[in-house]
Amino acid sequence: MTLFAALKPPYFSIMTSGMFAFVLAATGCQSSAESTINASAQSTNTPVTTDMSQQTLKQQALRIQRALANNDYARITKDIHPTRGVRFSMYAYVRPESDKVFSREQYAQYLQQSKIRFTWGERDGSGEPLIIPLPEYLDTWVKAKTFNDATLSVNEFQKSGNSINNLNKIYQNSNVVEFYYKGSDEYSGLDWRVLRLVFDDYQGKRYLVAVITDQWTI
Repeated sequence: MTLFAALKPPYFSIMTSGMFAFVLAATGCQSSAESTINASAQSTNTPVTTDMSQQTLKQQALRIQRALANNDYARITKDIHPTRGVRFSMYAYVRPESDKVFSREQYAQYLQQSKIRFTWGERDGSGEPLIIPLPEYLDTWVKAKTFNDATLSVNEFQKSGNSINNLNKIYQNSNVVEFYYKGSDEYSGLDWRVLRLVFDDYQGKRYLVAVITDQWTI
């Protein structure tokens, strides 16, 4: 079970049948971007190798992280891949069949329609589904503020937990910037967290295709 699971407030109250149907419709939708995300493994992009390319990649990743940390979620809309959208994975193990994927337009729409809830996955340990709106997911699960003073790496993983990291299998030729927060002394580092931003090139520009988080799991 995650470290602070016991500290979280009770889960959402039972919705009326009408709202329940609405939520199911929202959580079950499949975007056009999601239909193409599985093609990532066949990408012809080549990971960055030069110091200059790595520097510009880090700068873009930092800009995205800072925007998320400041709750300026709309600012990253143009960073999202124009045709494949952006995937959100709760843990290191990317699940193409169930992870939420939003096109640029959907991402912008659901930031505004903040009462629409999505099923993002299951919480480690309890197995309870995480069903919250997109802005709340960004605020309480991605928690980009955590990574304001994180250690950055490019195409290297600094920390792994018990959750299998299959990023390189799903995104074989993509570039990834990892933000690693080592955790606090108070909890002996068990509250460590990782944020991975995955990028692909499209028509000469680099775009965000995935936001993957990781943390201590059982």
